[in-house]
Amino acid sequence: MINGIFAPQGFSHIRLTVTDIHRSKAFYQRLFGMPPGSDFSNQIDDPTVHDDPWRTFGGCSFTFHGQTLGLRPVASGADRFDPDRVGLDHLSFRVRSVEDLHAAARRLDDAGVTHGEVTDLPPFGLVILSVQDPDDINLELAAPRVGP
Repeated sequence: MINGIFAPQGFSHIRLTVTDIHRSKAFYQRLFGMPPGSDFSNQIDDPTVHDDPWRTFGGCSFTFHGQTLGLRPVASGADRFDPDRVGLDHLSFRVRSVEDLHAAARRLDDAGVTHGEVTDLPPFGLVILSVQDPDDINLELAAPRVGP
């Protein structure tokens, strides 16, 4: 029985507004180790693309496990993410294990990407690792906590 308005099955997609599509696409491509599934960033200089949802406004998207992360290049170059404004605070990606977090931290180090420490959060049953994207959006990798 559904008590709410609808019964969510997870997220379909999330789209982040970015200032530089090429920089952001390269960052996420390196982070995920795969190219975008749809990509209209090569049309960013076409003035009609910014009004075209079918070409995702000149953006691109990455799809994994039935969920999609899209990048929309419509923010001005001077704009920066602010988690204290209405909207997104951070984006968290689930990984399988704490070992995967430590492996990700090593790969981020090897890639020269600044990141936080692997942090145990017992009240939430999670262990996390944070990294900022090129627009300073906080990305969190989260693994289930094991043990007491």
